[in-house]
Amino acid sequence: MLGVFSAGIAPGLALLSYFYLKDEVEAEPLSVVLRAFLNGALLVFPIMFIQHVLSVENVVNSGLAEAFFSAGLLEEFVKWFILYYVIYRHIAFDEPFDGIVYGAAVSLGFATVENILYLIGNGVEHALGRALLPVPSHALFGVIMGFYLGKTKFSKTNQKWWLFLSITLPVVLHGIYDFILITQENWIYIITPFMVFLWWFAFRKVKKARILSAAHLKSKYQPQKPLHLQ
Repeated sequence: MLGVFSAGIAPGLALLSYFYLKDEVEAEPLSVVLRAFLNGALLVFPIMFIQHVLSVENVVNSGLAEAFFSAGLLEEFVKWFILYYVIYRHIAFDEPFDGIVYGAAVSLGFATVENILYLIGNGVEHALGRALLPVPSHALFGVIMGFYLGKTKFSKTNQKWWLFLSITLPVVLHGIYDFILITQENWIYIITPFMVFLWWFAFRKVKKARILSAAHLKSKYQPQKPLHLQ
């Protein structure tokens, strides 16, 4: 059991550490990051219950519905809800890049518990595949979600648009990911380029968020000119 637990938690903690250390402008309080991670972890159980009910009641009866509704919409909306209503207003969320750190933390908390439960039920031999696909995909959905929440909080214009993208893009990308796995017989040939695209897209957001955070910090601490000089 210790081996299963270690294999289940290692990918999530490794990715969380990576994105945490990417914040080179102003590191986030570890206590708040871990709280976000634990909030994400606790989401697994109510979501699993809802998904079970949807399946038993035959509400979800196609690959398309399972991918985009039961997985994409349900999982990403609940993660977004936690980010927006618990983390977004926190005093520690004080620069654009913070959205990426907290988005990854909530998503990886969810992915880690889901991963442990899967390995308990199906065997530790699946650990490598899980570490290469489901865990990173959750992290990348969280990065994208967090980037747009950061844009929402620190942009002076188009805030409703950025907020819309913060939930819509992760739902659509998650739905595509699950749809490939559920419906395609030779899914490995499709999911591989999709994951490459997902990493590329997410890292563009990481790079952009670092630039935005640096600019935000510069403007935050830049001395104001006296009124008679403005």
